Amino acid sequence: MGLKILLVEDEPSLAAMLQRGLKEEGYQVSVAMSGPMGLEMALAFGFDVIILDIMLPEMSGLEVCKKLREQDSKTPILMLTALDSPENIVMGLDSGADGYLSKPFNFAELSARIRTMARRLQNVPVSPKHLITIADLEINTQSKTVTRSGQSITLTATEFRLLEFLAQRTNLVLSRIEILEHVWNIDFNMGTNVVDVYINYLRKKLDRDFQPKLIHTVIGMGYVLKNGEAA
Repeated sequence: MGLKILLVEDEPSLAAMLQRGLKEEGYQVSVAMSGPMGLEMALAFGFDVIILDIMLPEMSGLEVCKKLREQDSKTPILMLTALDSPENIVMGLDSGADGYLSKPFNFAELSARIRTMARRLQNVPVSPKHLITIADLEINTQSKTVTRSGQSITLTATEFRLLEFLAQRTNLVLSRIEILEHVWNIDFNMGTNVVDVYINYLRKKLDRDFQPKLIHTVIGMGYVLKNGEAA
């Protein structure tokens, strides 16, 4: 049996085209035509992937995504939207989405994103070590909590994914492309500043009021999370 996909899209012609194409790929596809209907179906039935348009009647895709994450839904969510500015990308990812696809897109690109999400579902790393300690920073990958010098630090889901990725590669310089591919599992326009925006978010929360500084820029190369000694 193929993946069970929920498609939340209010354009009938686009929804029908995507549903037909996804079924031909071997997926089981259910369609919701509004935000409330999509939320209800997502909570009532177990889907493997949710494809969620941002511009929906009655309740936006951003609201649907936030409500799903508030209900502790871990289902991978791919956002569809014509609004592809960095600000809108940040809004979508901050709401809890796992990926972002700008309209118009070709079906092959959508199919590739779904396969990527499927691989993530099948290859969730299992490790008994769920605590990462760097200097006075402690990251619990199980409870998704972060403290520094004993102070609790609140991060969004996207900020946490970025921090976890950096922390698992302490002292390694990571390019923006590597971060985009591994944290979001999608390819952005090369000119996007989404990585820089999120690095700044983390710096304000993790470094601004603490010493030593942990997040460093390597000019022309990328970013690195250093332990206290290496800094």
